[in-house]
Amino acid sequence: MSSLTGTGHLARLILRRDRIVLPLWVLPLAVLPVSYAGSFLALFPTAAERAAYVTGTASNPSVVALLGPVYGDSVGALTAQRGGFLQVIVALAALLTVTRHTRTEEEAGRRELLGATVLGRHAGLTAALLVTYAASLVLGLLTAAGLAATGLPATGSLAYGLSVALVGTVFATVGGVAAQLAQSAGGARGIAAGVLGVAFALRLVGDTSDQGWPSWLSPLGWAARVRAYAGERWWVLALPVALTVLLAVVAYPVSVRRDLGAGVLPSRPGPARAGRGLSGPFGLAWRLHRGPLLGWSVGFFLLGSVVGGAAEAAGRSVAGNAALEQVMARLGGASGLAEAYLGVSLGVAGLAAAGYGVQVALRMRSEEAAGRAEPVLATGVHRSTWLASHLLFALAGPVLVLALAGLAAGLTYGLSIGDVPGQLPRMLGAGLAQVPAAWVLAGLAVLLSGLLPRLAPAAWAVLAVVVLLGQLGAVLELSQWLLDLSPFTHTPQVLRAGWSVTPLLVLTGLAGVLCAAGVVAFRRRDTPVG
Repeated sequence: MSSLTGTGHLARLILRRDRIVLPLWVLPLAVLPVSYAGSFLALFPTAAERAAYVTGTASNPSVVALLGPVYGDSVGALTAQRGGFLQVIVALAALLTVTRHTRTEEEAGRRELLGATVLGRHAGLTAALLVTYAASLVLGLLTAAGLAATGLPATGSLAYGLSVALVGTVFATVGGVAAQLAQSAGGARGIAAGVLGVAFALRLVGDTSDQGWPSWLSPLGWAARVRAYAGERWWVLALPVALTVLLAVVAYPVSVRRDLGAGVLPSRPGPARAGRGLSGPFGLAWRLHRGPLLGWSVGFFLLGSVVGGAAEAAGRSVAGNAALEQVMARLGGASGLAEAYLGVSLGVAGLAAAGYGVQVALRMRSEEAAGRAEPVLATGVHRSTWLASHLLFALAGPVLVLALAGLAAGLTYGLSIGDVPGQLPRMLGAGLAQVPAAWVLAGLAVLLSGLLPRLAPAAWAVLAVVVLLGQLGAVLELSQWLLDLSPFTHTPQVLRAGWSVTPLLVLTGLAGVLCAAGVVAFRRRDTPVG
């Protein structure tokens, strides 16, 4: 029997299981660069306006730190830079996909069950990698086709699309290596995400310093240095291809030498007796959620710092551009363009915070499906108490991360204009104003977990729709009733005078109703539900 026997069957199984999840990250990520190109075409129709934008905003160190360098002032070059952070999301989606279909399958015992059939040793890893490679390639080709359809040069569009696709293949293989090293799915995700963090840090240091060589050590840096729409460097694409092959050469021999269910890195044995912090469900929930909460907190603080540091330059760069002033006023609603930029950016942070809330809320369902909730509930722990322990983090987490983003934005923006005491509380309020909308989406995930547990992952689909409405709605001038489907549409612009607290109260009440309904439904149904 070949070591690849059954690869095709496993790949089809993965495609069937991810028939909803894969399109949810492939299609939106393919559409967003196209929307950026359309926005730049509409808002900066002349070369002079684009040059002013590059000088004032695109070349700002804070923007470069977040998005990467800009090569030229063409619409294509601006689009390639604006889509720089999307490559981080592609990398994250790719590595999570591979770890979910490798290490998570082993941890759940399904890999051993399948291995008892006619299945080669390398089939599982190969199927996961092939599906993720294909998804990344489809994403890249759709992106290239969409950008070319907007009128951008086909050569540059293809270069950008391939750079995005190869970022996905590299970090998919990173996920495959991490799955061999760690003994748990959480450990594999942590290792792969850590590699992604190092890659982003190298790219950031290289792009914002006089010494640009650190960027050449990062796959994210390679993607920018393909220089789409600015004299393409096709040879740079060979670097991620070579790294993908090298990582695969490492992953496959390791997968043969280790025992099924074990990892190369030994797991650290825990203490013989649990500490007092694990004596109840809230201590257990803290142990489960503290790592992700710390990572999200650091990320939001950095995001707020970058946004605040770039705000003043963003306001200067669009001054005099009537079309952009009108759009920014519609999106941000603040008296100044810099504050409009901050309002829009903190709104995007609110969408990300909603993603954290959904992730935590769905952790309840994953604990139940994996059979770890039932032993806890078999003790004296009441169902409502167990649910409340996770719900605490689903609701308090968005408050913490958005507060950090607002404080960081207020600090850096205040320093740039010499008004820290005045801007710090205003930006904190602007960040916290996004919380009720984020709570609504977390509450929806709680409701689905309690009422229709098999459909609980559909909360990610709802979030994806909300993100698309937020990113494209105002620019494409969609109907207001369609925009009103997003809870973030109803979030008041607190940086503008005369805002009302009523929408925040309504959204908070709606979130409370959704959470309460989810708790009641969970208490009345059987546990677990497979």
